[in-house]
Amino acid sequence: MSQDTQLDLLLINPGGREKIYQNLGGSLTAIEPPLWCRLIAGYARDRGYSVRIIDSEAEEMGPERIAAHVAEWQPRLTCLVVFGHQPSASTQQMVGARDACLAIKDVVPQQPILIVGGHVSALPERTLNEEPVDYVCKGEGPVTVVQLIDQLKAEEGPDLASVAGLVWRDLDGKVVTNKPAELTKELDIDLHGNVWDMLPMEKYRAHNWQCFGDLPSRQPYASIYTSLGCPYKCTFCCINAPFDVNRYRMRKPEAVAAEIDLLHNTYGVKTYKFIDEMFVLNERHVMAICDLLIERNYDLNIWAYARVDTVKPHMLEKLRKAGFRWLALGIESGSKHVRDGAQKALKHEDIISIVRQIQAAGISVIGNFIFGLPDDDVQTMRETLELAQELNCEFANFYSAMAYPGSPLYTQAVSNGWALPENWSGFSQHSYDCQPLPTEKASAADVLRFRDEAFHAYFAHPRYLDMVTQRFGWETRHHIEDMAKHRLRRKLLEAAEKAA
Repeated sequence: MSQDTQLDLLLINPGGREKIYQNLGGSLTAIEPPLWCRLIAGYARDRGYSVRIIDSEAEEMGPERIAAHVAEWQPRLTCLVVFGHQPSASTQQMVGARDACLAIKDVVPQQPILIVGGHVSALPERTLNEEPVDYVCKGEGPVTVVQLIDQLKAEEGPDLASVAGLVWRDLDGKVVTNKPAELTKELDIDLHGNVWDMLPMEKYRAHNWQCFGDLPSRQPYASIYTSLGCPYKCTFCCINAPFDVNRYRMRKPEAVAAEIDLLHNTYGVKTYKFIDEMFVLNERHVMAICDLLIERNYDLNIWAYARVDTVKPHMLEKLRKAGFRWLALGIESGSKHVRDGAQKALKHEDIISIVRQIQAAGISVIGNFIFGLPDDDVQTMRETLELAQELNCEFANFYSAMAYPGSPLYTQAVSNGWALPENWSGFSQHSYDCQPLPTEKASAADVLRFRDEAFHAYFAHPRYLDMVTQRFGWETRHHIEDMAKHRLRRKLLEAAEKAA
């Protein structure tokens, strides 16, 4: 392949769904367009570089097929993008990333591989030492990727020390961490992500719950962003690991609306996720986007994240008119003491009040709850389940507390010597080897057992099923009943049962 025609950059979104979700990954979970693959690809293509994306998750492409494409295309740089599709999903994606890198190095040993992502940025030196990669990015990625390509193309040889955000080894094998790259300021110019033509748009689908009442509308589907970062400091969250600051950057509402125009008119997409860590935060930003979507009258189905203390009742009517059908609220715990310890100071009565107001506006609520936060015991975890059942949200996510790399909880766990999962797959909420944090009064097995039992207690409760039937119909009720039949195997619980 000649220098003039060689592919500059191959971006890979790693797969490995079966190790992360067990039997849930087949049909219940979403398959989302890889946000940071899009953002990096757009940044590079705008600057004249040739780029391709392999979304191995959407394409159900195993490591061997990925490696075969790398051997065929011979890119100057292969970049594994390990950001995940939720704030805490980056670590579990390392499983698929490692498998892909091993396969590539087996087939094309000389292929330069860079890895970027939230987990990577939290543990850059460890990643370089443990994973079969040549380079690691500490930071969000686009600047580092482009500067590294330039150095790999340099006739006089690469000056790796000049690449901002790069972590690499010198000739003596010493790990070198370069100065950081500046955070991108002009999101709409530099991180527009308008490379939808590079992706298998027919493969993406929404979560099952987003389309309760109309399950076939899960496709076509897309996820977009309107802001990056979060100003809050919840102990369990690692969303700001690539940015190193609690900063909040917003796109212009007009750019968001233009992206939805493109997706709606080109691909027929009406079902969306706003991937922001906290969409309902800046009222002026949110309402401006709503106004533009109301003007278009596309009959959209959008879901987005919010906080109990950022949702204002006077915003709800406009949110619903703009197409927001679901808001996800991080309620976390039924115990005020536990919420305060997690830097989530919310009052019980305020939680109930805002959930009811959201529902009264015709917007469904997905409540997110965590078992096993540092101050939890069996009684406070029971209070969390009781609050979830009292709220009776249209859907609920039940998590066990994890010390994700990049979160304050991870720093606390390491300094206190708390047991962490042996493998990155153990950080997945649904994996066989899932291993949550223990608390002073509950073992990791206690926490995981409570979480799994809470899931089935919630979704099999007659009050919940009757509400779903009334809201969404019998087909959705039967779908949920089938969903609740899935029982996850847990290595930790199987070992506890054998020991007993």
